[in-house]
Amino acid sequence: MMSSQKKRILILGAGVMQGPAIRSAKAMGLETIVIDGDPNAPLKCEADYFEEIDLKDIYKIEEFAKKLRAEGGLDGIMTAGTDFSASVAFVSEQLGLPGLPYETALDASDKERMRKRFREAGLPSPAFTVFTRNNGEISDTGQFLTLPFPFPVVVKPVDNMGARGCRKVNNNTELREAIEIALQFSRSEKAIVEEYMEGPEFSVDAVIYQGDVTICGLADRHIFFPPYFIEMGHTMPTNFSTKEQDVIIEVFIRGIKALEINNGAAKGDIKLTSRGPMIGEIAARLSGGYMSGWTYPYASGVNPAEGAIAAALGQKPANLNPTRNWTSAERAFISIPGLVASIVELETARNIPHVKDLFLRAGSGQRIFFPTNNVSKAGNVISAAPDRHTAIQAAENAAKTVLIRLATPDEATEAFLTANGEFPPSAYTMDSVQAEQLNQMAPSNINLRRNLRIIPFPAFTESDLVDYMGRSPEETLKAVQKLTGITLTEAKTDSQGPVLGREFWVALVRGGYQGAVYYIDKQLCRNY
Repeated sequence: MMSSQKKRILILGAGVMQGPAIRSAKAMGLETIVIDGDPNAPLKCEADYFEEIDLKDIYKIEEFAKKLRAEGGLDGIMTAGTDFSASVAFVSEQLGLPGLPYETALDASDKERMRKRFREAGLPSPAFTVFTRNNGEISDTGQFLTLPFPFPVVVKPVDNMGARGCRKVNNNTELREAIEIALQFSRSEKAIVEEYMEGPEFSVDAVIYQGDVTICGLADRHIFFPPYFIEMGHTMPTNFSTKEQDVIIEVFIRGIKALEINNGAAKGDIKLTSRGPMIGEIAARLSGGYMSGWTYPYASGVNPAEGAIAAALGQKPANLNPTRNWTSAERAFISIPGLVASIVELETARNIPHVKDLFLRAGSGQRIFFPTNNVSKAGNVISAAPDRHTAIQAAENAAKTVLIRLATPDEATEAFLTANGEFPPSAYTMDSVQAEQLNQMAPSNINLRRNLRIIPFPAFTESDLVDYMGRSPEETLKAVQKLTGITLTEAKTDSQGPVLGREFWVALVRGGYQGAVYYIDKQLCRNY
C-alpha cells in the first residue's frame, strides 16, 4: 500500500449501505481504505484500497489499522449501516483516534446493556428480560420461560440488526420457538424479550460532535406482516405534527445522552405509544435501510455521511442545514417462496418519473423467500419529489412494476400455494362471500392454447381488494398476461372448452400474480 499525502480513513463494510460513506470520503479528498469479510463485497472496487477482514475480528482490524498508521498514516475510522460500531470504537480507542469509548459502543450494540442504560436514566423504554442457553435449555437465571410482564411481547437477539430473528409473540408456546430462533441469530447466544409497544414507528438519524447533536432526518416507517416486523418502506420526512416530532426527537436525544454517544453518529428507532414516545433502540452509527445515504439527502439536500466522516476525523461537521424540503419515499418489493426464473420490467420501473434508484437483492437462479426480516426482500426503489403524494406514488408504482417469475416445478412454491397458515400471508384476503363464490366455481380445463378464457370471479375482480404491494385484481391479471404472453379473456359460461377456473383463482388469491403465473406455467409444462 503506497503512502499518500491525503488524509486516510478506514471504513468498515463494502456493501451497498456503505456506498454513500465511501463515495463521500473520496469526494472530501480522503484516501479510502475499506475492509469487509466478504471477498466479493459489491463496493470493494470503489475504495482506494480493499482488504478482506472479518468485521467481528477486532484484533485483526486493530493490527491492520496499526499497519496503516505505520505505512502512511491513519486519521479516522468509521462505519455506516452495519452493526459493527463496537469494532470501530475498539480500534479507535486502541489507536487514540477520534471516536467513542469501546464500552460506550457496546452499550449501543448490545440490547440488554442498552436497556439497562435507559432504565438507569429513567427513559421511556420497554420492560425486558434476557434468556440464555444453559446446558441446552433456555433459562433466565433459573426461571424457566417466565416473564415479568404480560403477552404480547417481542423476542429478538441482543446483538443483531435488520430485524433478524425478531418477532412478536402472543403466548408461552410461541415464546419457546421464538427464543430458540433469536438465539441462533445472536453472536453471544442471548435473546431479549421485551414488552410489545403499540404505535407508529419512526427512524431518526443524528450526527454528534463533542456532545452537540444535529438531527439528520425523521422518517415514518411502514411495518407489515406480523408476527414479524418487515419494513416495506419509509417516507422522509414524517407526516406527523411538529408537536409529535418534537417529543420523538427529545426522547431520542435523551437516549443519545444516556448512552454517552458524544462523537460520531446515532440511529434511533422510536415508537409513539399511548404512553408517549418510547425508545426501541439507538445505535452508534448512521442508519442503513437507505435512509441516511439516500432518502434524507434527496429530501433535504444534506449528506449525513459527510458529517459522520468529519466527526470520525475529529473535525466539526459542516453543511448540515437542509437546503430543500422535498419528500423521498423508499418502498420494497417482495416475492413468494421459490426459485427465481427471471425478473422483468426493471428499466420500466427505473424510468418512472421521480424514481431515483432501484436496488435489486435477488436474481435469476437464486432462491427467494417471503421475508421474515429486513434483509430478505427482493429489492427496493427510492423516489424523490417536491410534494409527498408524488414521491409516494412514484415509489409505489415502481415497486409494483417489477415482476418476478418463479421456476417450475418447485417444492417451496408448491408448499406456499397449498398452505393456509397466517404466515406467510395470502396476497389477497377475501371475505366469506368471495370465498364461497370461489369454492363453488368449476375447476380449470386447459390445454396448450395461446388464448385462455377465465371463469368470471366478479365478487373478487369487482372488489376494492389490493394485494400486499397495492395491486388491484385488474393489475394482477395484467401482470399475469405480461409474463405469460397469454391473452386472458372472460368465458361466457363455465363449460366452454379450455378455461382457467377454481385452481387458477386459488393460486392467484394465495400468491398474487406469481401464484397465477406459476399455475399456468406448470399446467402448460413450461419449465423455467
